[in-house]
Amino acid sequence: MGAVKFRVLLDSEKDKEIFRDIIIDENDNFESLFQTIMKSFNFQGEEMASFYMSNDNWDKGHEISLVDINYGDEAIDEKASLMSQATISDFIEVEDQKIILVYDFMRMWIFLLELVERVDRNIKSPEVALSVGMAPPEDSKNPTFEEDDNQYFDEEELDEEDEFGFNEYEDGYDDTDYSNYDDY
Repeated sequence: MGAVKFRVLLDSEKDKEIFRDIIIDENDNFESLFQTIMKSFNFQGEEMASFYMSNDNWDKGHEISLVDINYGDEAIDEKASLMSQATISDFIEVEDQKIILVYDFMRMWIFLLELVERVDRNIKSPEVALSVGMAPPEDSKNPTFEEDDNQYFDEEELDEEDEFGFNEYEDGYDDTDYSNYDDY
């Protein structure tokens, strides 16, 4: 029986490194790891979250979700695991295992975890071994789009026509076309 140490880096917009080293029993579950990460960054931990097993390129792999998102659908090829039932040691495949944690899918807080060390001692509860940098407030990311902050389309793109003279963003109707429409 032993423990593992993860370096948990908050992917932030600032140029400052913000990370925590967390030591946790390898037989503990991902929900315990999640709660420890949230507390260490002063986040409430009340939003949806998922861990994704990853590789050296930080590609998302198998999902380990905070709540059951499979909805009893038997047709799903690879069902997500549940944090409360997923033991950390069952998912460590390499010595420098990388894991992505996405928290609050509206604000998209991203945490990058990397296994940095195996610790040969018994850990009763997860502990923060090192804390570097001040975490931003959990609500500091804006989850909504402002009308003039549209990151997907610019005004010129909306007015462009294709080679056949069509504009894919225009439906050809104006407000007068809806004047005979009665609401129920």
